[in-house]
Amino acid sequence: MTLKRQLFIASLLMLLIPWAGLQFVLELDQALRNQAARQLQGQAGRIAGFVTEQLEASPAIKPGTPVIYADLLSRAPNLDGYGDDWPGYDEEESRQQWQSSQKVSDSNGPEVSWQAAVNRNHLYLLVRVSGRTAEFFNPGNPAQPHDRILLQFVDGDQTSRRLIRTQAPGAINAIEPGSEGSTDYRISGYWQAVSNGYQAELRIPRPAPSERFGFQVIWPGVVAGHASAEIVNRMPALENRLEAMIAPGQGARVLEPDGWVIARQARQTETDEPEFDSLSPLQILERISLNGLRALVRFYQPEPVPLNDATHRMDAEELPSQGLVRHRDGDTHLLVKQSLADGRVLVLEESLDQLLALSGSTLGSVIARSVLLIIVLMLVLLGYASWLSWRITRLQRAVCASIDDDGRVLGSLPPARAKDELGDLSRQFSHMVDRLQGYTDYLESFSRRLSHELKTPVAVVRSSLDNLSHTTDPADQASYIDRARSATDRLSQILQGMSEAARLEQSLDHAEKEIFDLADVATQTTLAYQELDPSHHIHYAGPTSGCPCYGSPELLVQLLDKLVDNARDFTPEQGRIEIRLRRAPGQLELSVFNEGSSLPENLTSDIFSPFVSVRTGKQEGHLGQGLLIVRLIAEHHNGRVLTANESDGVRFTVILPLAA
Repeated sequence: MTLKRQLFIASLLMLLIPWAGLQFVLELDQALRNQAARQLQGQAGRIAGFVTEQLEASPAIKPGTPVIYADLLSRAPNLDGYGDDWPGYDEEESRQQWQSSQKVSDSNGPEVSWQAAVNRNHLYLLVRVSGRTAEFFNPGNPAQPHDRILLQFVDGDQTSRRLIRTQAPGAINAIEPGSEGSTDYRISGYWQAVSNGYQAELRIPRPAPSERFGFQVIWPGVVAGHASAEIVNRMPALENRLEAMIAPGQGARVLEPDGWVIARQARQTETDEPEFDSLSPLQILERISLNGLRALVRFYQPEPVPLNDATHRMDAEELPSQGLVRHRDGDTHLLVKQSLADGRVLVLEESLDQLLALSGSTLGSVIARSVLLIIVLMLVLLGYASWLSWRITRLQRAVCASIDDDGRVLGSLPPARAKDELGDLSRQFSHMVDRLQGYTDYLESFSRRLSHELKTPVAVVRSSLDNLSHTTDPADQASYIDRARSATDRLSQILQGMSEAARLEQSLDHAEKEIFDLADVATQTTLAYQELDPSHHIHYAGPTSGCPCYGSPELLVQLLDKLVDNARDFTPEQGRIEIRLRRAPGQLELSVFNEGSSLPENLTSDIFSPFVSVRTGKQEGHLGQGLLIVRLIAEHHNGRVLTANESDGVRFTVILPLAA
């Protein structure tokens, strides 16, 4: 059994602790909600007495009575035939949320919808007919069928009517039926054609409280609307009284027997939430755990009843007498009902966030901290075991993916930043794979270049031997023998160069490093070059001391030997060869410049590879191993070597780290 599975089984026993804690939290939440419901019911009873006194002068509307519900407007709408400045207009979807609708015939027939609102002394009416194209009034033929709106005002036994008809979309007024030319300018509005129908927006004198109002949309064979209806709107005086009687986080509604809302008031929660940037990491974690605990508790709570809190009508029979409801914004509230006189109903609700049960109060914070501590202790062991198992598995997969079945290196291991034993092991594996990859690449490149270099001398020897067997002329035989001897000398040089490079790589692993002054080494070495090669002007430019370097002086002398030898081969007689040393921030720059021809641009990066040479003429047989040795020595000292063409020659620069 794996380590991860063993620790997982052991950590399962700790699940008993959060399970017991969850049971305690659920029981506590149920008790607190029951207590809050009793308190809220008592508050609703006290509010009901005051509401009854306020409504004594306003008799309740009997169930089944036709009603036109009017919103309260803070300012008058613009009479343009559109509903974008009416309450309930959805700007994002460009859709008007109508108060009610009435199908004229079947489900596919025209539909009449309306909205009403009051502002000061005026009643505003927005009527829409969908699924029908308007037929306008023809003054030349008044009897011709046309669409019209009939308004009725009923005050006791007296009924007055006003007729609205128009010849085309635009501004409209009302006339008295039967009295042609008698225009009632108190009633004005606008007739507008809209998508799939038409709309009429009207401004009417506000009917008296004792007066009933109705309207009918009429076209040939159809009469839709209310001939006589009660106008219902919210009572501002009652709403102001309710605001003083409810607490923050509570809401109250007073409903008519048919569910029409005549008073609605709510107070926002007074919370002093700190800014997120001011919270400490522990407080942020506590809030996250508290929200998680709330979500878990609400999962086990009874399912709330959906409640459309923005509607003008609410069926009191469908609401629970006491229970949870969910608003359209997703907030959950505790609701209670209280019956009033004349069949009216008081609905009182309170947000769950205001209750004591896990709502961010001290009790909720204590429980959240306890739950968080338990969960952290439970997950630490399992998480640590999973982390170790994942790291071991990842290392195993990375090692297996880096080498195929034939032992070829496919890729390097990802870098490891951990400073523990697994990190050290991963870095050792990565170092080993990188060295194997480098050595494999070197062997493949070396074999290709060696094969290329050996082809020519072997071909020369073979052709010379073949020609020698077919000729009897002593002069030709001597020529072929010289060519074969030259080719064998070339093979000997190749083998000697290979042996020199191999010995250097072996010596790099055993070379002892020390701190020495590179300026002193460069100065002394340049003096020796001047004495050995009087045919060139070799001089040193740079400081004579103060350039500490950590490495092997012997190897760096060998590096200079190779660079100077290379420079002499390309420098004409009495040409200038300059050895320069410069100290830069954190590094030393050792360069060798020689006058002469420039390097081809396509070989500036490949010049340090084995068997690469740009020599021509008598020097064409050179192996090109010298600059390879320079690169190996520079990399052994954690440095790098660069080459660049200058106006009158070529400069090779070795960049080495400056010793502390």
